[in-house]
Amino acid sequence: MAIAAVVFDLDNVLIDSEELWGEAREGITREHGGRWRDTAQQEMMGMSSPEWSRWLHDELGVQLEPEKISEAVVERLETVYRDHLRLMPGAREAVERLEARWPLAVASSANKPLIELALELSELRPDFRAVVSSEEVPRGKPEPDVYLEAAHRLGVAPGECAAVEDSTNGLLSARAAGMKVIAVPDPRYPPSQESLDAADVRLDSLRDLGVATVEALG
Repeated sequence: MAIAAVVFDLDNVLIDSEELWGEAREGITREHGGRWRDTAQQEMMGMSSPEWSRWLHDELGVQLEPEKISEAVVERLETVYRDHLRLMPGAREAVERLEARWPLAVASSANKPLIELALELSELRPDFRAVVSSEEVPRGKPEPDVYLEAAHRLGVAPGECAAVEDSTNGLLSARAAGMKVIAVPDPRYPPSQESLDAADVRLDSLRDLGVATVEALG
């Protein structure tokens, strides 16, 4: 079955942002009576905004309601993104190569306003026909919901999509959706071996992601 569309994750696939998320969440946690721990950011990777804000409240003891936690983190990140948003190496070129051949979507665990802001600031928004946040679907990654919704909005069967992912939960989510999976792991936040084994292709960088790589998945 030929590939008919490509779906990208956002954080640490297209934009270099996982560290920024960690700093924002840690700051809010410490400022509002919570107990931050070194593994917290890794534990939250892939969670939707309702899930991670509830986790910060329940697990780390942040003394704000989950909705307020999410709002505070988003506000902090919006400021940071406007000051110094960075793309991952090869991201722009990879998007341009693939957009010339297939319709593209973003399927991200980030809050929808942050996704849209990042794509606007990076001038990548016109390249994507659909943008989906896991806050728009019932369950976050590793469940398949956000990838299934992205395929639906593109009008393409999930089995005809290739997904580009970096994290444990993201890789498992794309696989659960029935997509072909391209792993581009960030060595700073290594995914589990189980999730890497679920990928069809593993690349060191988006610089290596070309049309031939995606076509071979079909």
